[in-house]
Amino acid sequence: MSIIRTSYVAVGLIMSAFASAGAQMRPDVGGPEAAVTSDHPLASAAGARVLRSGGNAIDAAITMAGVLAVVRPHMNGLGGDMFMLYREARTGKVYALNASGPSGSMATPEHVRAQGHQRMPQSGVLSATIPGAVQGWADALKRFGTISFADALQPAVAYAENGFPVSTVLNEDIAGSRSAISADASMVSSFLPNGAAPVPGTVLKLPDLARTLRAVARNGPAELYTGETGQRIAEFVEREKGMFNARDLAGFKTLWQEPISTTYHGARVIGFPPNTQSLALLMQLNMAEQFDLKAMGHNSADYLHTLVELKKLAFVDRDRHITDPQTYNTPLDRLLSKEYAKELVRTVKPTATSSSGEEKDDGGDTVFLSVIDREGNMVSLIQSLYAAFGSKRMVPGTGIVLHNRGGLFSLDASNVNVIAPNKRTYHTLAPAMVLRQDGSPLMTIGSPGGDGQTMTLLQVLNNMLVFGMMPQAAVEAARYRSMENGRLMLDASIPEAVRIQLTQRGHEVRALTAPSSEMGGAQVVWVSNGMRITGADPRREAYGIAW
Repeated sequence: MSIIRTSYVAVGLIMSAFASAGAQMRPDVGGPEAAVTSDHPLASAAGARVLRSGGNAIDAAITMAGVLAVVRPHMNGLGGDMFMLYREARTGKVYALNASGPSGSMATPEHVRAQGHQRMPQSGVLSATIPGAVQGWADALKRFGTISFADALQPAVAYAENGFPVSTVLNEDIAGSRSAISADASMVSSFLPNGAAPVPGTVLKLPDLARTLRAVARNGPAELYTGETGQRIAEFVEREKGMFNARDLAGFKTLWQEPISTTYHGARVIGFPPNTQSLALLMQLNMAEQFDLKAMGHNSADYLHTLVELKKLAFVDRDRHITDPQTYNTPLDRLLSKEYAKELVRTVKPTATSSSGEEKDDGGDTVFLSVIDREGNMVSLIQSLYAAFGSKRMVPGTGIVLHNRGGLFSLDASNVNVIAPNKRTYHTLAPAMVLRQDGSPLMTIGSPGGDGQTMTLLQVLNNMLVFGMMPQAAVEAARYRSMENGRLMLDASIPEAVRIQLTQRGHEVRALTAPSSEMGGAQVVWVSNGMRITGADPRREAYGIAW
């Protein structure tokens, strides 16, 4: 075991000991003016600077999104997708911006099978759909921002060009993907200097990405879709027999949608409509409301078993109904109704687990950020490459890693998410926000974690709305994650007696020995008594700033 790995595990064991003792790892961070959270301290700091300079929540959010594309390069970037919820303080209206890219004109089961695949590949250019994040950044700024696109990208350009310090987490993440990176010469040049992951504390510079970011800042999003960079992307994808071409790239447009919502313990929880899995979160909330969770006790066997069973029920409908909203009309009214929730919970067995609605074992390599500014404008934004380093392919000379969201399509013609030309696939990304009954801000909330996102959000919401925890305690509290084949991951601090009871009910329990990014990385900005108070999960690199 290397010195780096030993120190990383030691830190994890220390965190586990704190969690077991019920101690809070980080302090409550709050202030009366504004607050930001993101999946990296440098991004949070950049967003705070924008707000302090007079920018609004959208200005800060897009600035942070650009920085995250540089400092968390394996989890998001110019080659990925983005979803954003925005509450406009002036009107109280909530907007949903879908910046996920469709498949392209060559996306058919026949095209995939012709290249020797009987299932959708999970890596390679064939798994890449059109990247939507950059157009989403620009469209959000154009509609609601006050600063220019070039100004918003300036911090990202600076970090890519001048470098940023490599954290222990980034070192470990790059090292963990070393074999995949080694298969792509462009990725080797960027992420494996001297043939190894950059050492913590050294400076990582990304010159190809810096040049691309400067061009995008100078020429606007058109650079990525019709400009020189777009031409490079299209030529690379076509050469590798991917799903889209230059015409598809040039025709990409984001989609403004109506959010979906439900009520929960006197608050309105707002989620993103399909093609995201936010529906599954709201369904779990509707079902959870049918139980006296507080009486069960926080993280008791009854509590955990109940929530796991509700998740399975929600995932059945998620997998049956969520895909591109422009190709399929998801029956939202029925699925989000309280009456349907009551029907579903009648099937829950209090002493036995079911086998339905299992999730995939995905990596959940994603970043989340949120902002609540002085006026009460709220942003909940999530963006991703899906797997670590997405498709594992970088467009030569650009520094752009293409995502692999196309891997979530199916080749089965009976599946609602069957691959088809110019179709958006199902997405795990699920940003959320919560309003009080009068429509005023209560919190922004979100988390990375792939299929586990809705489970993380449900638990954090319960921690705050049911059990009365402050945001930081709520995100640090022990969690579960229900996996495929009946497997159930539990944080180390959940008592052994609870694990035994869950095993007796049929769950295949796996107890973690240290905090893990597999449990997500939740973030919250909560409004209470005029204060903006953050919660930022130490399981990843999340960081909150308020003043």
